[in-house]
Amino acid sequence: MKLTRKMVLSRAKASELHNVRKLNCWGSQLTDISICREMPSLEVITLSVNSVSTLEPVRSCRRLSELYLRRNRIPSLNELFYLKDLPHLRVLWLAENPCCGTSPHLYRMTVLRNLPHLQKLDNQAVTEEELTRALMEGDEITAAPHREGAGNGCPKPPYALNSVSSATETSQHLLSYTEETEVQGQTTTDQSPSFSPRDTMRSHKNRERDVT
Repeated sequence: MKLTRKMVLSRAKASELHNVRKLNCWGSQLTDISICREMPSLEVITLSVNSVSTLEPVRSCRRLSELYLRRNRIPSLNELFYLKDLPHLRVLWLAENPCCGTSPHLYRMTVLRNLPHLQKLDNQAVTEEELTRALMEGDEITAAPHREGAGNGCPKPPYALNSVSSATETSQHLLSYTEETEVQGQTTTDQSPSFSPRDTMRSHKNRERDVT
C-alpha cells in the first residue's frame, strides 16, 4: 500500500505536507513511503510493522530526529547510506528487519559506525564505548545499495535473516502499538547523553596518530 497525501494529512491533522512534523503509520501495511520526500519538516515518524523495503525517501527529511522502522522489510544495511546525511537523527528502531542478520553485534556496530550521532538504537541507549568500538568493528557504508537484478526492486541482503533462531526474534516481536508508543514518549523526555559522538570519533583518530 502506498502512503498518500490524504493519509498523511488525516493522520497528522495538518493542512499541508510541508507542515507535518510528526506522523504515526504503525501497522498500516505500507510498502511505498515515497511521499516522505515532500515532508521536509518531519521530525518523528513511526513506520513499525509495515512492509517498507527502502529508506531512500527518508533522506529528504532533513529535520528527522526519530525514526521507528521495527518489523519491516529493509533488506540490507546498505540502506543506512540514506540516513547518513540526516544531522538531527538521534533515535532509530530497526530491529526485526532482514538487514539485522544473524550477528547482532556486527549489526549494531555497523549501524553505529555509520550513524555515530545516534543516542538510542533499538530502544537501547548508545554508549561512548560502543561508538569507539564501532569505528573498528563496524562495516563502513560508502554507497547507496544496488537494485539491479532484483525481481522485487530490492537488493539481496548481505546479512541473511534466520527466521528460526534470529536474535531479533525476542520480546520485541511482541511489542504492541501501545507499548511502542510509550517507548517513544520516554525517548522524547530523555536527556541527551553527556558525551559527544563526534568528540569520541575525534579522540579515537588522535590515538591512532599517536600510535603511528
